[in-house]
Amino acid sequence: MDIVTRIRSQWDRLTAAVTALAGAAILVVGWRGVSGTPYPAEQLPYVVSAGLGSLFLLGISTALWLSADLRDEWRKLDRIEQALRAAGGVDGAALAGDRHDNGAVVASPVRERTASVSPGSAASPAEPERSAPTLLGEEEVR
Repeated sequence: MDIVTRIRSQWDRLTAAVTALAGAAILVVGWRGVSGTPYPAEQLPYVVSAGLGSLFLLGISTALWLSADLRDEWRKLDRIEQALRAAGGVDGAALAGDRHDNGAVVASPVRERTASVSPGSAASPAEPERSAPTLLGEEEVR
């Protein structure tokens, strides 16, 4: 992979690194300006301009880096979904979840039934019991 392709594919990380370096450089320039005088009236412009400017650039850098990480995670999830579909074991509806009439995702919880065992009887394996579907985020009322 050549450098141009790498830069184009990782533009947000490169921009994040550049803005972080610019923010750090502005912070150093502001510190040098503040350290050059003992008078608060002369220090205030450096604090306001360099401090707030560097804080803004560092915030932009953080947002860009997190955005790049989220994009990578979504790509990984897309690859996993494609692999599951290619395996043929899962269809698209099962991956997306069941949809309710109003568009909400419906989950079907699986609970295990406890087998009552009386003394002297052989215990049978518990079979999973399916309950009625509930909307995600809603707690089940017993």
